[in-house]
Amino acid sequence: MTLAPLPLPADWTLRASGGPAPEDVATATVAATVPGCAHTDLLAAGLIPDPFLDDNESATAWIGLVDWRYETTFTWNADAAQRHDLAFAGLDTVAEITLNDRTIGATENQHRSYRFEVSDALVEGENTLVVQFRSPVRHANARSVELGARERPYPLPYEAIRKSACSFGWDWGIATATSGIVAPVTLEAWSIARLQEVRVVAAVDQSDAGTVTVDATLERADEAPVAVRVTAAGTTIEVPVAGTDTTAHAVVHLDGVERWWPVGYGAQPLTDVLVELVDADGAVLDTRARRVGFRDVHWDTTPDAAGTPFTLVVNGLPIFVKGANWIPDDALTVRITRERLRRRLTQAVDGNLNLIRVWGGGLYESDDFYDLCDELGLLTWQDFLFACAAYPEEEPIRSEVEAEARENIVRLAHHASLVLLTGNNENLWGFEDWGWKQRLDGKTWGAYYYYDLFPRLVDELAPQVPYAPGSPFSPGGQHPNDEAHGTMHLWEQWNRLDWLTYRDHRPRFVAEFGWQGPPAWTTLTESLSDAPLTPESPGMIVHQKAMEGNVKLTGGLVPHFRKPEQMRAWHWAMQLNQATAVRTALEHFRSHSPHTMGAIVWQLNDCWPVTSWAAIDGAERPKPLFHALRSAFAPRLVTIQPREGGLAAVLVNELRESWTGALELRRLRFDGTVLASETVDVDVAAGGTSTIDLPDSIRQSGDATAELVTATLGGIRGEWFFAEPRDSALEAARVQVSASPTAEGSLVTITADNLVRDLTLLVDVAASDATVLDGLRTLLPGESTTLAVRHGGVVAADAFAHADVLRTANELVVS
Repeated sequence: MTLAPLPLPADWTLRASGGPAPEDVATATVAATVPGCAHTDLLAAGLIPDPFLDDNESATAWIGLVDWRYETTFTWNADAAQRHDLAFAGLDTVAEITLNDRTIGATENQHRSYRFEVSDALVEGENTLVVQFRSPVRHANARSVELGARERPYPLPYEAIRKSACSFGWDWGIATATSGIVAPVTLEAWSIARLQEVRVVAAVDQSDAGTVTVDATLERADEAPVAVRVTAAGTTIEVPVAGTDTTAHAVVHLDGVERWWPVGYGAQPLTDVLVELVDADGAVLDTRARRVGFRDVHWDTTPDAAGTPFTLVVNGLPIFVKGANWIPDDALTVRITRERLRRRLTQAVDGNLNLIRVWGGGLYESDDFYDLCDELGLLTWQDFLFACAAYPEEEPIRSEVEAEARENIVRLAHHASLVLLTGNNENLWGFEDWGWKQRLDGKTWGAYYYYDLFPRLVDELAPQVPYAPGSPFSPGGQHPNDEAHGTMHLWEQWNRLDWLTYRDHRPRFVAEFGWQGPPAWTTLTESLSDAPLTPESPGMIVHQKAMEGNVKLTGGLVPHFRKPEQMRAWHWAMQLNQATAVRTALEHFRSHSPHTMGAIVWQLNDCWPVTSWAAIDGAERPKPLFHALRSAFAPRLVTIQPREGGLAAVLVNELRESWTGALELRRLRFDGTVLASETVDVDVAAGGTSTIDLPDSIRQSGDATAELVTATLGGIRGEWFFAEPRDSALEAARVQVSASPTAEGSLVTITADNLVRDLTLLVDVAASDATVLDGLRTLLPGESTTLAVRHGGVVAADAFAHADVLRTANELVVS
């Protein structure tokens, strides 16, 4: 008979079964939603405050110390199926499962699914299913004692439990340590055989002939003959499987397939692949559906005179990676929907990104996430889930790691967007530089996973997917964070140096760097009730998780801007400094392509309202950093950079056609007076970078405090200011503002009467639902810019001119 998944009823209940629950919770049984978690069910029952608000994180910390019991009943009637499996797509994390008071299994890994044969436990009529969770905090502590304490940056031993590391808190994240049934539960009845594992690989050759290769592993209930049928692009083949066999191999050949390209380089055609398991009569027993894209991909790490590159090559074309790091998009991950993911990933595309790196302290991202990346052309890099800690290699962790790795390699490997699997985040670096070797004193730390298990599994299950042992990583065996080799992370700037020192580095590929800034003003005020609200008020400190975060914010600001005392001005200053720091770094890195061939910003998104490195805050609102990404990652870039001989204009052309025209170079006074000008004819090759040294008349200032240089090609302009804003002669901005309604919101036009730096509309202050793609515009006297603001309802035109909405760098200079 056909495999028949039976979703279990929705009427689950939840109750505390041990640990320090408050009395009103300890005595309550509440309705539970599955998929869901303890936090969301308690919120729905009105038993806890929203942990994202004020200091409610502390008020709900007891949840991670409590054991939780989920229970439901369902009706089952005896049938002719040979097997009955209870399938759990996700349990977070440590659980014992009983059916009709019989223990059918135990789990301790959030990152995999579980399946239990329950035919002997089912009864005719009503059945009772219980999932009993143990406190993840207490379990991790006990397992750490058992396996031995290891190096990590935070108090709770997240390395001792296979649960999302950041659920215990991070330097941008709330600690939830929740428990729950976080994915669907089904009772599956089947006979003869089922598809246990299906691997699908799409490949294309130089003549654009495509193949779809399917390798299927069967689980059998008997030895009846079956067949695996594969359909792709209208072509169907069928492979018989003898009664004693449990594997099948099928190849579909397709002529003239259309290639899948990253966003910005071409289209993203996807082909549906249907894999069916059929019995001797042709009846379908089980199915799997996949969508694939035809492309070839590799990372070029051939040593050169400068070291070892790390260059992504897709369909034979080198790609400069314009990326951002990704964390779970909500700290209560069960609330992340496909539509929420679509909004976030669409924002990434709007920000001119072409790659998302899924960081190793979070999750193996969902099928929805990867499906959307395939559709949008967003390349993906998935870390195995190991981050910033030494991990035990002993049992029972060892077997769980292998099980989760096998499952997730198979689940993700067919995606066209997936271009790299990486063994860990910063653990190779930590072992070398953070004192681990001495303090571990011989304990295991994860090397077996990164250098043996994972590459072996990738080679077995998905040899078409590139693998790197870690990030950062040097392919030739050099220090893992050597900027001349492979990937590197740059964190000294945020931690102790001025962001101008990004220009001291010429990495081959930078996989992490970033700067902090607060969330949007509306997000801040919706989540905190501090009165008065100040940078150091209680709620602000709770929602600033970085070590000495506010000290670093101030230290990074004052070389460039004066520190404001008024809260709204402080908020804008820190957001602007964040955006400027990252934009400066990105333009520098791109100016050195093809020596440097990728920059992945930390980070794209937030999981709650917090001061962090994110470009999009926890309420889904873009920060000015988003405008910096969109600008610095534009397909064509004009940037003025310091070089050994002085200033140079660097033209970066990502497009697949040449960029020609007259490059206009000018040195101007702040009042718009042109002091010197030159025109240079240029021809930038497709995918190329050209550097034009500026003549002395342009690059040498007469009055550094009141002059700037511009370089313009085809309407795209780069600017260079000789002095930091705080040391310059910037005046208070004088602008004229007009707005007109559109179907999606408003068109806002701003005209500058004098030089205006980094003009930005903080549109959420005008309307809480408002967004705008562009910002950080510098206007010379007499210039105008028009910004398209999306919002619902009616927003008065003068709202966009309000001093709390229309912000500039000028106001951070003029006292």
